[in-house]
Amino acid sequence: MDDRTRALVRLAASLTVDESVQVEAMDRAAELAPEQAEEVLLQSYLFMGFPVALNALHLWRRRTGRPAARVRAEPPAVWIERGEATCRAVYGPHYEALREVMGGIHPELDRWAVVEGYGKVLGRPELDLRTRELCIAAQLAGTDASRQLHSHLRGCLNVGNDVETVEATLTAVEDVIGGERVEAARRVWAKVRDRWIRKQGD
Repeated sequence: MDDRTRALVRLAASLTVDESVQVEAMDRAAELAPEQAEEVLLQSYLFMGFPVALNALHLWRRRTGRPAARVRAEPPAVWIERGEATCRAVYGPHYEALREVMGGIHPELDRWAVVEGYGKVLGRPELDLRTRELCIAAQLAGTDASRQLHSHLRGCLNVGNDVETVEATLTAVEDVIGGERVEAARRVWAKVRDRWIRKQGD
């Protein structure tokens, strides 16, 4: 894993802990990849909520002095098309099953996930999907969201990351998210990894 990616996944994971950890992670990410780091902070509202994302971006502005980017106007039709393509890439052969399950939970959540999550946010060109998925996995590893972590660890592989890179991501954030979370994330990853390796051998 290169230094840029390591800085970004650590930044993502830092939003699950306190501000002192975020400061260190932000300073390193600002040094190596400021545009991509801002994108990591922006996408965090999908997984951490608006309050965490707002506070993180406020801290980022104070730390870096970087002005906010201008809004890029895009019609909703772009989000729909891009969202379906991005979600399909992340979920691979499980895409149709995901949509069915989400629709059964609530059709609006299904629509919002695709249009808002994958189309408007995760499909943005400012950060490549491989890195986005690694950052999402790093962030979810620091939370109590094992089901979503499982999906996005598998998503990391579906979009082209190799097993070693995902392993390196979890290693990179161990000291950020702490012992119990590390152990829980490793258990989820072991299931995803083993199933993936078996599938590649078939």
